[in-house]
Amino acid sequence: MELRTIGLLGGMSFEGSSVYYRLINEAVRTRLGSLHSAQILLYSVDFQKIVDLQKAGRWEEAGDHLAAIARRLESAGADCIMIGAVTMHLVAPAVQQAIGIPFLHIVDETARRLLDAGCRKPLLLATRYTMEHGFYQARMQTHGISVMVPDDAGRTLTHNIIFDELCAGKVLDASRAALISLVEAAKASGADSVIFGCTEICMILETDKLPLPGFDSTAIHVDVAVDFALGTPA
Repeated sequence: MELRTIGLLGGMSFEGSSVYYRLINEAVRTRLGSLHSAQILLYSVDFQKIVDLQKAGRWEEAGDHLAAIARRLESAGADCIMIGAVTMHLVAPAVQQAIGIPFLHIVDETARRLLDAGCRKPLLLATRYTMEHGFYQARMQTHGISVMVPDDAGRTLTHNIIFDELCAGKVLDASRAALISLVEAAKASGADSVIFGCTEICMILETDKLPLPGFDSTAIHVDVAVDFALGTPA
């Protein structure tokens, strides 16, 4: 069969993009057998440039940058576009407007999976940008899902674990324990699930080893991309 080509905006971080690359190819091999693998066009950015724009709040510039890359991927033959970073979905509208091929939105796909499981009050573990900007909560609210986030100290802790450790390839037991404590606190406050709202979270937590049902948005995003590439549902 002829596979559709996935256009992946990556490098944010390259640790997270390596998860995307591995999971997409493993899924295609599992579904098709033998030595089949995915057709992927990956553009890996210099993450430090993106981080500098994030810190400066220059989101419009970041959006223009990713939109230009998305157009290049489309011109190179990509049949869809996905951003391999949850935070950068903050500028997803700019990317979507720049292309004429399908855009696979991680928040929408995660919302569908939550609703299928009967979960409507998840805890979001993500970067400070994702937890505090409001774009994620607003998008989830359109699906009838009310997102919870940790308190300020918990948001700082999670953000620092992502940028200072996971994006640098460091996975520490003490940080895992701290994140699990945040999940326990959220459960006590009424959360019914937890979203891995950053690509790198799956490096340190496992969805089935938490006090609440876990939803790995990266794995969900990958499932949708592979469905698209194969032209059939999982």
